[in-house]
Amino acid sequence: MAKLSTSRQKALLRKYARNVKFLMMLLSVILIVYFLPKQAKFSYEHEKGRIWNQKDLVSPYNFAILKTPQEIMADQKSALESITPIYQLDAAMQNQQIDGFKSDLEIKWHNAGINDKLKPKYITAGTDLLTEIYQTGVFKPNAKYQQSSENYPVRILDKNVATDKNTSELFTKEKAQAYCDKVLSKHTDLDKAFLLDLISNRLQNNLAYDNNLTSRLEKEVVDGLSVTRGMVQKGEVIVYKGSVVNDDVYQKLESFKKAFEDNARVNGNRNLVLLGQFFLVAIALSLLMIFLYLFRKDIYADNRLVSLILLVITAMLATLSLAIKLQFPTNLYYIPYCIVPIIIRILFDTRLALEIHLLVVLIAGFFVPNSFEFAYYEITAGMVSIYSIKNLVRREQFLISAVIIIFTYFVAFLGITFIREGDFLNIDWMDFLPFVVSVLLTLLAYPLIYLFEKIFAITSEITLIELTNTNAPLLRELAFNAPGTFQHSLQVANLAENAIYAVGGNALLVRAGALYHDIGKMENPLFFIENQSSGFNPHDKLPYEESAQIIIRHVSRGIEMARKANLPEVVIDFIRTHHGNTRVDYFYQSSLKNFPEKFINENIFRYPGPIPFTKEGAVLMLADSVEAASRSLKEPDEESISVLVDRIVKYKLDQNQLKDSNITLKDIETIKAIFKRMLMSIYHVRIDY
Repeated sequence: MAKLSTSRQKALLRKYARNVKFLMMLLSVILIVYFLPKQAKFSYEHEKGRIWNQKDLVSPYNFAILKTPQEIMADQKSALESITPIYQLDAAMQNQQIDGFKSDLEIKWHNAGINDKLKPKYITAGTDLLTEIYQTGVFKPNAKYQQSSENYPVRILDKNVATDKNTSELFTKEKAQAYCDKVLSKHTDLDKAFLLDLISNRLQNNLAYDNNLTSRLEKEVVDGLSVTRGMVQKGEVIVYKGSVVNDDVYQKLESFKKAFEDNARVNGNRNLVLLGQFFLVAIALSLLMIFLYLFRKDIYADNRLVSLILLVITAMLATLSLAIKLQFPTNLYYIPYCIVPIIIRILFDTRLALEIHLLVVLIAGFFVPNSFEFAYYEITAGMVSIYSIKNLVRREQFLISAVIIIFTYFVAFLGITFIREGDFLNIDWMDFLPFVVSVLLTLLAYPLIYLFEKIFAITSEITLIELTNTNAPLLRELAFNAPGTFQHSLQVANLAENAIYAVGGNALLVRAGALYHDIGKMENPLFFIENQSSGFNPHDKLPYEESAQIIIRHVSRGIEMARKANLPEVVIDFIRTHHGNTRVDYFYQSSLKNFPEKFINENIFRYPGPIPFTKEGAVLMLADSVEAASRSLKEPDEESISVLVDRIVKYKLDQNQLKDSNITLKDIETIKAIFKRMLMSIYHVRIDY
């Protein structure tokens, strides 16, 4: 009854997990559809210079032909050049400065040493000059309007009464001072320097540029400009089949697209658009789930990992959708699309990264302009990003990958530009800037991977790189307390890593597992022959059963040490499985030989297991056994090493130690060949336990 209850509980858990999986998928579809722009999709792809291979396109309704951005800018420039800047007249300035001039003359007159009879003449000359200058007008030139001409028309407002003048008719402070100097030079009876100094101090601008009023006028003129030129009538052919999409046709197609989207937004059925988007996104995510079910059952069975994948996809498509809605940045290529395949590649594998990237680009392609061009850019860049970090063994590979992605974008940019424009000299290189920014933002994958590792308890290759650094605390401790075991672990790591490269698998993972698989030996290092240097063997004074238990205990102690050091479970699995459930044969056979009459409990001499359940675990088990056994060879040569490797591998097969790992007989033959070749350089002697 208990067994039935347990089975039922497991079935319920599986059913519950499956329901949660579908709920997460449905939630992702709803969120993605919620963020996507709700408008009908224009049916035609068009680019300048391409042949129109579809049927004749006939306009279904009247629509205006939009001006190109260049035409609009030219119209705006022309309109702005026609604007007359507005200046406000300060009428009170004249009297203020004349009164100030008279006051200054009174103060400085006594120190000037001039005949008092000439004083009225000085006052008259100065007053007349200031009156003439202020009535003409003094202004400060505006650099914006001086660009086209030094002299330009202006409009002067005096109590809301406008007067049009040219700047050539007005004074600047410098021109006014020069004019005064010229006029005073004719009055030989006056002290020109004294009078000119007084007048110069009273020269101020009485015409002030009215930026607010002028800007408002400019805005009204620009807003009033037409953004269209001509019309396409209903029934008129926009483009004929087989014709070239030249500039004029391209602009008609762009105008038709805008009219179509506006019409669909007003008259279209929004619910049908929503339903269509739901179907498209649901198909894409369903294909992803089918892929996981068929090819990555381990991920499919883990809702935690499925939720991470759906989160990454939803976040990327939501970001793209918001950028389209807000039109910021205006160029959608600023978005780091390659960040998705890089994150998935580092956290999972190459096939899944490529599958997800293709699905993301396919969905995005329905809502971005020039979808074929977009898909080409992003699919090629995504594939390159995945290939460039196929085997991540160094952190700098991220930077190398970024450089390769930029180069790929650049070549694709040139190719598409050549096809579209057919001209190299007129390429706008600023159009390539968004791709550079996108690749720089892709480097954010590094901190995001760390964040996902912590939240979803995943071990990425970046973490494995850190763990395989021999300066890691646990490895430093192993090297100090059990140097022989440390050297053995290094040799096993080299053997296993080379083997897994050949048969396919995670080389970084197997190297990490190899370096840590024997850390439990630090508890009693001298009980393991590789750490004995004085010839003293503590096993000589112990019963065989106790010696076997000490040897076996290094597995459980290793697991405890690894968990205390917060090593990932995928690494701990190597510690748990590297001996499987095999016997410690040296002590078992010795016990049988020396105590033939005694009942021997075989389980005392057997490791607890489990047996390896991955290809990496199987390779490590073989590498560990072969490397340890090779040390017992007295005179190692090609024949003895070959016999040894064959014997060890056969023993593991006979003991059913590899049956749960997805390793083939062909893989085993490849592994044996690699072990034999590498062991030719090892000549250490070791007792056969």
